[in-house]
Amino acid sequence: MLTGLQRAAFPLAIAQTLTWASLYYSFPALLPTWQAALGWSKSELFGAFTLALVVSAIAAPLAGSLIDRGYGRAVLAGGMVLGALLLVALPAVSEVWHFYLIWAGIGLAMSASLYEACFTVITRVIGSQARQVITVVTLLGGFAGTLAFPAAHLMAEAFGWQAAVRIFAAVVLFVSVPFAIFGLGCLRPFTETLEPAKPGNSGKIMAQPTFWMLGVAFCAIGLAHGAILTHLLFILQESGLSVWLAVVVVSMIGPMQVVGRVFMMLTAGRVSTFGIAVACYMLMIIATAALLATRFNIWMAFVFVAFHGAGYGVASIVRPVMTAELLGRQSFGAVFGMLAIPFMMGFALGPTAAAVVSELAGYNTVIVSAGVILAGGLIAIVAARRMAPTNTDFYGIRSAEG
Repeated sequence: MLTGLQRAAFPLAIAQTLTWASLYYSFPALLPTWQAALGWSKSELFGAFTLALVVSAIAAPLAGSLIDRGYGRAVLAGGMVLGALLLVALPAVSEVWHFYLIWAGIGLAMSASLYEACFTVITRVIGSQARQVITVVTLLGGFAGTLAFPAAHLMAEAFGWQAAVRIFAAVVLFVSVPFAIFGLGCLRPFTETLEPAKPGNSGKIMAQPTFWMLGVAFCAIGLAHGAILTHLLFILQESGLSVWLAVVVVSMIGPMQVVGRVFMMLTAGRVSTFGIAVACYMLMIIATAALLATRFNIWMAFVFVAFHGAGYGVASIVRPVMTAELLGRQSFGAVFGMLAIPFMMGFALGPTAAAVVSELAGYNTVIVSAGVILAGGLIAIVAARRMAPTNTDFYGIRSAEG
């Protein structure tokens, strides 16, 4: 049974799902159409998406700082509005640099409107109850890609890609924005009081070894996932899967993320966040071994997608909750925004790194490297937990030891 707090989270979940589908997944969904219609190479087009992710990472601390100052609703809604307006402008592009400029702006919008900003607002508002809401938001959010790909294809086929991006923009502007504002209002009855952040508090937190270990751990997740996900079709086909079977496997990643998040919801209160974090890394490490074994048994691909999808899906919840538990909720926006940089940079640079490694040493080396990186991330998350100050209250209130 869902709690009252989890039911209150559904408007935010709907807003996030539609915003992810429109601002993020619309790019890979429309990439083949753009390549055919605009005449630019795949690498030229994909470079714009990489730029968007890099801008999003760089701007995340600014969005977090504004949320710390009490502008959470304005940041979240403003990011969505900005993203929608830029999507409306996209059909007017005639040069590749126009395309890059617009996607750089959409990257800025992403930093203020997607999970990092949303989870920061949630954590600032309801503190120790944030895990429940974040789980519900990501539960529905896992279907964003499943929604975006067929919708983009059908709209582009029926009306052209220009109309498709305008429809995505309208969905964000007239559905996501109102639902986000309404959703934040639904959380008000569950608000936990938090003292204002002290000047210089975020700097002191960022100087802690725990902060840096979390940065390493989050970067490992982003780098490994970005490297494998974008090359997965090629890896699976090289391992002997037919094109259609490879597509089926890749399409299961989103649903498997949802499965992992459902399991986390069912274990709420019985398993610690740290235990779940360790399980995330272990699942993804085992998944890399299964992916290596796919060339010997193609059905191991389904073991890979189940373990990798579930592990990465739960990691989306673990990152903000673990940050709050180990570093406290004071200045959470600025701190979590800074921790978004290594994660997003890893995710943005992973595909390029994997392409270089695959050309030099093959995809087996890419897979092994991803496993080693994840093992490093596991060590870092354990180190972060051990290094956390014993008198740090998980949600910004002084403990009895303090």
